[in-house]
Amino acid sequence: MPTPPDTGPSDLYRALIAAWNARDAARMAAQFADDGNLIGFDGSQVDTRASIEAHLQPIFRDHPTASYVAIVREVRLLNAAVAVVRGIAGMIPPGQDDFKRELTTVHTLVASRDGTAPDGRWRAAVFQGTPAAWHGRPGDLTSVLDELRAERSKLGI
Repeated sequence: MPTPPDTGPSDLYRALIAAWNARDAARMAAQFADDGNLIGFDGSQVDTRASIEAHLQPIFRDHPTASYVAIVREVRLLNAAVAVVRGIAGMIPPGQDDFKRELTTVHTLVASRDGTAPDGRWRAAVFQGTPAAWHGRPGDLTSVLDELRAERSKLGI
C-alpha cells in the first residue's frame, strides 16, 4: 500500500493562513525557520523569523487586513525534509462579504524540516504571495473565485 503524503507541509500552510487571519504576528512568524523568508504580495522581502514578526506587527496593529480563504493545490515532497506547497487564496476585506478580485493570490511555500530539531516540525523556509492577475484570461480568475466561494461555504465562514 502506498504511503500517504506527509500532511505536515499542508498543515504548515494552513497554520500560516490561520495566523494571518488571526492577525497574530508572533504566531505567524513562529511558523518560519529561523532564517526563513517572507515575500509579500507587494514584493517586499523580509528575512529571518524575528524580522518577519517585526514586519507583521505594525501591519496587523495599524491596518485592517483582509482575511484569506485558501485552497492547497499541490504538495510536492522533494525529499524527506523539503516540500513545496502551492495554494490559491482569496481575500475578503473587513466589512465586506465577498472576495476582492485584485487581491486573489497564488501562494508558494517552501517547507523544510530539520530532523535534528527537538520538535521535528515543518517550518516555512520561503513563503511568497503573488498577485493572481491572469492577464487576458478573466475567466480563469472568475473560476478560481467561484472555487474559493465554495470553499468558504464549506468552511462555514
